[in-house]
Amino acid sequence: MFNRQKVLDRLTNHKPYINGSEYMRRAAVFIPMVRKDGEIHILFEVRASSLKHRPSEISFPGGGIEEGETPLQAAIRETQEEIGSYPEDIKIISELDLLITPVKYIIHPFAGYLDNIDLMNLNKDEVDHVFMVPLKYLLENHPKKYFNTVQVLPDQNLPFDLIPGEKNYKFENGKSQVLFYKYKDYVIWGITAKILYNFLEFFEN
Repeated sequence: MFNRQKVLDRLTNHKPYINGSEYMRRAAVFIPMVRKDGEIHILFEVRASSLKHRPSEISFPGGGIEEGETPLQAAIRETQEEIGSYPEDIKIISELDLLITPVKYIIHPFAGYLDNIDLMNLNKDEVDHVFMVPLKYLLENHPKKYFNTVQVLPDQNLPFDLIPGEKNYKFENGKSQVLFYKYKDYVIWGITAKILYNFLEFFEN
């Protein structure tokens, strides 16, 4: 028999998150705004070509959330580890919308200011170099938009006899938007572009 009061206490104190998050990978990223020449710029990384995961791609500072760590702590730690900024130079303003990817990632983006960029010490094992794009440019040059089809391929071990229509059941396909921003010789796309797009919406009228 369940303990009614215990259940009520759990429901009252529950903080909603993502159903099934225990089977997903969690990461946090930092969108660094930099003051330069009287304008706001956004700083991006170009990942090292030696990395096994997404080599040479453009990203924001960030990475996996470790056990016992909050998303905010992860975003700050990863920024320090990757570009060598001091914690006092990382000024978080707010967390943005969570991004759930089709490949089982939950990403927590944080936006804020990055000060004293001349003191950065890049971790060359992870970051080839950084570059900055004026915020004004990103607001005036909208991304190219495309869509991938996300298809359900049912496991052949599914108990199809328990499903209406059995093996003829029509699993729904989905669409995943793919965005491309271009700046000089750089192409910002994929997860980074989606996070950037969400961030830029805060500046629209």
